[in-house]
Formats: sequence, structure tokens, C-alpha cells
Amino acid sequence: MKKLLILVILLPILAFGQRSKNTAVFPHNVIFIVGDGMGPAQVYTSVVAQGDKSAFLMFPFTGFSRTYSHNRYTTDSGAGGSALMTGKKVDNHHIALDPDGKWNPSFLTTAKMLWGKAAGFVVTSSVLDATPASTYAHVTNRKLYDSISMQMAQCDYDVMIGGDKNHFLPENRKDGLSPLDTLQARGYKMAYNLLDLSLLKGRKICGLLSEDNPARAPERGRMLTLSTLKAIETLSKNDEGFCLMVEGSQIDWACHNNDSAYLAAEMADFEDMLKAVLDFAKRDGHTLVIVTADHETGGLTLLNGDIQNGVSNTTWATSGHSGVMVPVFAYGPGAENFSGIQQNEDFFMKILTLLSKEYWPKY
Repeated sequence: MKKLLILVILLPILAFGQRSKNTAVFPHNVIFIVGDGMGPAQVYTSVVAQGDKSAFLMFPFTGFSRTYSHNRYTTDSGAGGSALMTGKKVDNHHIALDPDGKWNPSFLTTAKMLWGKAAGFVVTSSVLDATPASTYAHVTNRKLYDSISMQMAQCDYDVMIGGDKNHFLPENRKDGLSPLDTLQARGYKMAYNLLDLSLLKGRKICGLLSEDNPARAPERGRMLTLSTLKAIETLSKNDEGFCLMVEGSQIDWACHNNDSAYLAAEMADFEDMLKAVLDFAKRDGHTLVIVTADHETGGLTLLNGDIQNGVSNTTWATSGHSGVMVPVFAYGPGAENFSGIQQNEDFFMKILTLLSKEYWPKY
């Protein structure tokens, strides 16, 4: 079913690419980074804290994304992640699944099928959480973890890293199945902690680095940065390039808790990863880096602070999500296409159009 959907997607992508006469160098790799719950105020707290060293200041192109879902002014992470990854707005709580039940493949899946790109994701949540799930799964409710985990175990990504080993064990499941056995039977090298992950060899790796959700920053160490670098190292072995999704998942959790110290730690961790990714992209010269969010969480407002000491005084309007636009940052070949105000569903077509141009002569 996914192959048929991808073939249907191919024609408008190539037609769109043919109409656009951009003569710039096109990306060979795409690293798509999501700060879950990260609105403009969350970003600015980090810029204030980091000063001129903030990674957000290193992006030459910036914009905004409109985040509403198919059926709500304020999206949830399921619909928000699905729109970013698949180019289709869906109902809240759905994962990459139209209201009429049609599957929507992600840009990672599509690029892998069309052009042989390596693909994968790194998150600081469960690998079954809404954003990572929207890259590979199709369900009516983001909480259907038994189904999501089996879909992950059967997908064809090269790298999958996050937390939540528990949902992959038969003793913790209603269906008694073992997605962990499925992954191992399909040739994945497994790691259950950060040290073992660093030692993994091969082109297909899966890291379930915690029993449940990973610890918050800074208790989990540099899990996000080191896992991202391991993913880049692994995916770079593919001559056809790669697509990688990275999520700073717990920015959202800090904001749901209205916990400013937790937010500061997660944003510092996110910045550490951004700097590592930008260092790679600058050396490589063929990698497009995009940073955005699925939605804003907490209704964060900054009324005062201390620039000299890197302090922002935070005020929260809600423990839930808000409907405000979220920021977009882009660096590398094709980055200029992500400035201005865009829909969250626009990223899918923009990314695939840029990737298609590299392979246009083959068609």
C-alpha cells in the first residue's frame, strides 16, 4: 500500500520540480529537527541564555509555520507531527492517517523508496511517541502503542533511536507479540544504553536506551547529541544520501509542567545537538538542515528578564498547547525555500522537490 501511495506522490513532485528553475545546489541529505512544543518564546529564552553563541543565530533563513490541524484550531502532537512528516493535515490524535482512513507516507519513507535514501530518527521520548510514530506508523489514535510498535518493527528505516524498551517485550503487551524479536530477526543491531549504542556497527541499528521514557535533561547526559551523531555516522554510509528526523521531545513536557528550569535544561540540550548538526552540515556542504516545531506548549510569555545574565522571566498561560505559529530555521542547500510563513504540511513537498532535483536526470 505504501509503495502505491509513493508512486502516486511521485508525479506531482516531479512536475513541481520541473516548474521550478532554481539553479542552486540541491541537498543530498536532509536533517529535519523538531523542538516539540517549541514556540518563539521558548527559542528566545535559549537565545538569551546562550547569547551570541546560540545555535539559532547561525541559521541564515527563518520563517514561521502555521500549526492548526484538520479539525482543530490548536493541534496535538499526533496531528502536528503527521502534517510535518507527511504533508497532510489530519484530525487530532491521528497518526499519518486521513479521516477517510487513507495512509500518508512520510517524506523519509518516500525518499527511501524513490531514491534509495537511508532514513531514520532520533528522539528523547519513547520511539512510539507521536512525532517519531508519524514517520512510520498509521493509526487512529496515538496511544495505540501495541500497533505502533509492530509497525515500527516492520518498517525499513536504517536508524531508530529513543526510549521505551518495555513496549517491545511480550510480557508487557496485550497481544503477547515481541516487536523486539521482529527487529532482531530483520537484522537490526540493538543497543539498550548509550555506551552500547556508540559501539554498534552495521547499517541497521536500533537503540532503545531506556526501559520507559528517557530521563530529563541533564540526567540523561548528552543522549540527544551523541545519538544524533551516531545516526549521522551510520546513515552517511549510504552513497545515495539520507533523511534524518531528530526531536527534542521533552521541551514539550517541560512546558506542559510550566517548569522553567526544566525548559532551560531541555533548550540547552537542544542547542548542543543543533551545534553538532550544523558542524556536520558545514563540513559536508550537501546537507539541508531544517528546524521547527509541531506546536507551541504552555502559552509562554516573556515580560522581563536580564540580558546580561542570560535570564528570562517566564509566565505561562496554560498547561496545554496553544495555536500560535512556530518558528522555522534553515541552513544549507535549498534553505531559502523555508523562509516566510508556511503551512506545516508544506515541508513534505518542499523537501521532496529539492531532493528530486538531484535525481531529475535519472527520469
